[in-house]
Amino acid sequence: MTERTQLQREATGFFHGRGLAELGAALRAGRTSAVELAEAALESVDRLDGELNAFVSVDRDGALRAARAADADLAGGRDRGPLHGIPVGVKDIIDVAGAVTTMGSAHFAAHVSTSDAECVRRLRDGGAVPLGKTTTHEFAFGPTGDSAHNGPAHNPHRLDRMTGGSSAGSGAAVAAGLVPVALGTDTGGSVRIPAALCGITGFKPAYGAIPTGGVFPLSTSLDHVGVLTADPADARLAYRVLAGLRPEPDREHGAHARIGWIPPDLLHPTDPQVTSTVREALAGEDLRELRPREITAVQRGFTAVQFSEAYAVHAERVAEAPQHYTDDVLAQLRRAAETAGWEYVRGLADRETWRAVVAELLDEVEILALPTTCVPAPAIGQREVEIGGARKPVRLALIGLTRPFNLAGAPAVSVPAGTVGGLPVGLQLVGRPGHEDRLLAVAGRLGA
Repeated sequence: MTERTQLQREATGFFHGRGLAELGAALRAGRTSAVELAEAALESVDRLDGELNAFVSVDRDGALRAARAADADLAGGRDRGPLHGIPVGVKDIIDVAGAVTTMGSAHFAAHVSTSDAECVRRLRDGGAVPLGKTTTHEFAFGPTGDSAHNGPAHNPHRLDRMTGGSSAGSGAAVAAGLVPVALGTDTGGSVRIPAALCGITGFKPAYGAIPTGGVFPLSTSLDHVGVLTADPADARLAYRVLAGLRPEPDREHGAHARIGWIPPDLLHPTDPQVTSTVREALAGEDLRELRPREITAVQRGFTAVQFSEAYAVHAERVAEAPQHYTDDVLAQLRRAAETAGWEYVRGLADRETWRAVVAELLDEVEILALPTTCVPAPAIGQREVEIGGARKPVRLALIGLTRPFNLAGAPAVSVPAGTVGGLPVGLQLVGRPGHEDRLLAVAGRLGA
């Protein structure tokens, strides 16, 4: 591995290996300040982001103002919670007042948001410090993270490899230690995929648990807001702030759980090394193998719903200014335009069928387990991958195991499970809506 294709550990950002509990303790003990944390994040971005392209833009003045306000609050005895004074990256389809929000597209290259998205407002209310906007696959319509107006994000483990998407820059920023927390969105896996490929934690709670107001829609009935962090404990702290829940101690860490293993090839052909590595991460667990029915409902239903809802958002732009799209996303939208109305209606019925299947599975066990992606990170620009001697589209190899749980609306998390060929792979865990704390407690015990 050459120096130019790998971000060396000594070149990682300030927040690499520093969790929210440690940072919060240092802030509250006066060993650091929110301004110092913001300055450390800005220095890390200046030093490393030229290679990563994790950030589209950075609001230096705004970040330092927010950090000074956080310090003043602490000095005055007002502690806003676990994100108080913490720098956060925000995916560039999420509105931040006064910031350019491009959606990764030339269509919105100069668009300035006039107000905060609800999830950003909750971050600010919790004392967090929005640092800047992170690279997104154009309009969040792609799992590779390498098709955006500002160029591809690069994987810190191998700079020539994808981060995964569409929350590409958020994954790279957290994995490299530029920030300890980043917001993402997840319509078919767009938080969990970059988490898996970059070797961090990516969590999407149940559908609707975090408001999507002020988030540019991809597919309104599948879109989730989620978080990327170094580990599940940090994801839990961030999730509770974003979901409007009171901070509570984690009393469930290490608890036993009944886990059901879903053989990934039932959903999409998967690299055998990925399957064996992820299965090994569950060694010693009391696993029950599950073979869900109605798999066709997932594949058919997800595509019909996502394509129909995505094209409804973009129909006029495709007709009037197709030249402003990247080739990758325009091709997807033209495919989406061919989805018939009856296919959308059937897709909605397929979704209800699949939700019932997932609920049945979670009556048998407490947690579902399977790999997050079918392959480790492909090369930037790669559009096919070989699995079991057959060529498969990279897009499907990345979303094939995550999209079922957007269709179900169930909470799901990806945690590191080891490496294949020197690249990270993720273990995906799925639980019941409303049991997010429990899911993250189990994830904290199992993650590599």
